[in-house]
Amino acid sequence: MYNPVTPTIIAELRRIAGEGNVLVDAEALERYSHDETVGLRAKPEVVVRVTSAAQISDILKLAQRERFPVTPRGAGYGLSGGAVPVCGGIVLSTEKMNRILEIDRENLMVTVEPGVITGDIHRAVEAEGLFYPPDPASLDSCTIGGNIAEGAGGPRAVKYGTTMHYVCGLEAVLPSGEIITCGGKLVKNATGYNLIQLLIGSEGTLAVVTKIVLRLLPLPRVQVDLLVPFDDFQAAADTVSDIIAHRILPTAMEFMERDSILAVERLLRKEVPYDDAAAHLLIQLDGNTQAGVDADMEVVAGLCLEHGARDVLVARDRPTRDRLWEARRMIIEALKHESPVNHMEDVVVPRAAIHHLLKGMRQIAGRHGVRIVSFGHAGDGNVHVNLLKDDLSDDRWQAVVPAVTGEVYRLALSLGGTLTGEHGIGATRRRYLPLALDEVQIELMRRIRDLFDPNHILNPAKIFP
Repeated sequence: MYNPVTPTIIAELRRIAGEGNVLVDAEALERYSHDETVGLRAKPEVVVRVTSAAQISDILKLAQRERFPVTPRGAGYGLSGGAVPVCGGIVLSTEKMNRILEIDRENLMVTVEPGVITGDIHRAVEAEGLFYPPDPASLDSCTIGGNIAEGAGGPRAVKYGTTMHYVCGLEAVLPSGEIITCGGKLVKNATGYNLIQLLIGSEGTLAVVTKIVLRLLPLPRVQVDLLVPFDDFQAAADTVSDIIAHRILPTAMEFMERDSILAVERLLRKEVPYDDAAAHLLIQLDGNTQAGVDADMEVVAGLCLEHGARDVLVARDRPTRDRLWEARRMIIEALKHESPVNHMEDVVVPRAAIHHLLKGMRQIAGRHGVRIVSFGHAGDGNVHVNLLKDDLSDDRWQAVVPAVTGEVYRLALSLGGTLTGEHGIGATRRRYLPLALDEVQIELMRRIRDLFDPNHILNPAKIFP
């Protein structure tokens, strides 16, 4: 279906992007052959680091003419294989498009290029007293372009929503090479179909985003974090529901099972408070007045204790808050350290169903004789399910992953959930898409893809089975 990238094409790529931005050496090709998905690798034929929309346009026109595939890539921190060039061709890296172009204080907007690290956006706007809420776990490594491609979320989604709620404008290059501009510094826009929301979460299959306008909020003046250990996960889940029922919406409500806490302890070689508890809730509250936040904190702490929490540890200053969050942010690294070969899913269910999901996953683990460690976002029902290889044989691992994965998906769907909350379908989940979407929906999506890119040049073999 696709043609190889010839020396003539490589010469043309060098003319477009510059000699130093076209990489063909083995070390570079290996570096760009994977994202953070364990066990999935595919070497590109060439890597091109672009610096402008015009360069991307010329490259995509060349790809259409010569019929070679193009895989867009941000920082490569995805967890579904979305940036892996499974069909070969070229990797189109936007890492050098990393400028914060403008912080507009009057309109509460920031304009950025796709290669800007998400954490750098946070720090830049907070220095101006402004706030960009989406906070994926890899915020100090991932890029905003990757966040757009995957529709990234994070712990603060329970109160503030995900990436899709903050994108007001996009510049993007279509697979044809045409450059389009959608929206702008507009809070409202009802002009035609919402192409911005169509591109968000499209995983690099419809266009390459080259400029983003993000809506900002005033930075909350007060923040407090609570670490709450429970001896029973049902009690922790009931606490989450009760907090919401009391009309309090925390900034974040994260949960960590005991096994994830112990894994972090082994990695960091230091103790986490109440490491023998069955589950921890990590609750963040924010607001503009100390009195208001304190009042919410008193209610939340009281509800936690009513539901059997052992204690409520309070962190008011930044260093103490960072210590409480260290364990949560290190879980993925800790599990990789425990078992370098592992498999992660991020199913999502109604938040009241999390307890049923975790109970079902323990039953699945028992049936298959494997170790499953879970953690995630109790406030929005998004659970990261980690299947660890440990000392299983390779043959046993190859057989058990699809069996367990299929059961986890069916369990989530039976509880009113779906396959993925924030990591995307990519290359790893596409075979399971028909479990969640009917034939009519999948066919509509295929037709949209074909309209944008009839030759399937851009990020092929992603999303669709």
